[in-house]
Amino acid sequence: MSAEPLEIYLAEQDIGRSLREDVRSGLTARPKWLPPKWFYDARGSELFDEITRLPEYYPTRAERAVLAERAGEIAATTGAKTLIELGSGSSEKTRLLLDAFTRRGGLGTFVPLDVSVSALRQSTAQIAAAYPGLRVRGIVGDFTRQLDRLPTGGRRLVAFLGGTIGNLLPIERAEFLTAMRAALEVGDWLLLGTDLVKDPGVLVPAYDDAAGVTAEFNRNVLRVINRELGTDLDPAAFAHVAIWNPEQEWIEMRLRARRPIRTRVLDLDVEFAEGEELRTEISAKFRPAGIAAELAAAGFVTHDFWTDPDGLFGVTLARAD
Repeated sequence: MSAEPLEIYLAEQDIGRSLREDVRSGLTARPKWLPPKWFYDARGSELFDEITRLPEYYPTRAERAVLAERAGEIAATTGAKTLIELGSGSSEKTRLLLDAFTRRGGLGTFVPLDVSVSALRQSTAQIAAAYPGLRVRGIVGDFTRQLDRLPTGGRRLVAFLGGTIGNLLPIERAEFLTAMRAALEVGDWLLLGTDLVKDPGVLVPAYDDAAGVTAEFNRNVLRVINRELGTDLDPAAFAHVAIWNPEQEWIEMRLRARRPIRTRVLDLDVEFAEGEELRTEISAKFRPAGIAAELAAAGFVTHDFWTDPDGLFGVTLARAD
């Protein structure tokens, strides 16, 4: 069975408008910031794939270990007819779930949702070829805005993996989980991947690798802005910084100006003092009790919580109550 034509709810003009809004808001704020979604053009996606294979970057390996061990249990517990993946990318780890559901039988539809048309077109074609009995229905959308576009009917399992929820601020997480619960019916399921609080000596190198791949990934946000908005920010003029914030229990990635910088962005005169920093990402780390509490506040009941053998990464299976 071939993949169905993509359902596109996020057009190029919407993406462009969102970029302009974020750049205007972020570069006029104090301190300056940009959201991490703008890392991910084609080059940014390649760099992130490279990051996931670095020795310092444990989250992908740890989450995959959990899914490899628990996928059969997840399939049996949920009995899902439809598997939905938010921020799907290549859906590489999700194949562990698809394999388990295929062995069990009963899954009819896979629905990956992602902002990238090109990534979805490629991944849906590959999934459809690998699982010929599965209906593959790709949705181009933003998981913070288009949850109302998710298919209804049948028992659903929504997978939100990779620790991506940690990129949201606490109030944004609460809003997202509440919207997620509103999009589901009682008895539907959520599978949530969360990186866990641990020694900063393990955490920080995962975001500041020796080979400098994460540094290039971080600076890629400037290349995206330059290309899309016609600006001339020099990526080499910014140093990559990754720090652990113990009060908030999150990693912050920043770009630090190596020298005074002045440029024109949109209709703004933007200045960076030497040493001034632009925050490009937070990556919150979680404790099991905190994850369960945030889910409960949004209307979910935690059914299972698993970690990899080293206790680095957590995967929660929760039911819409």
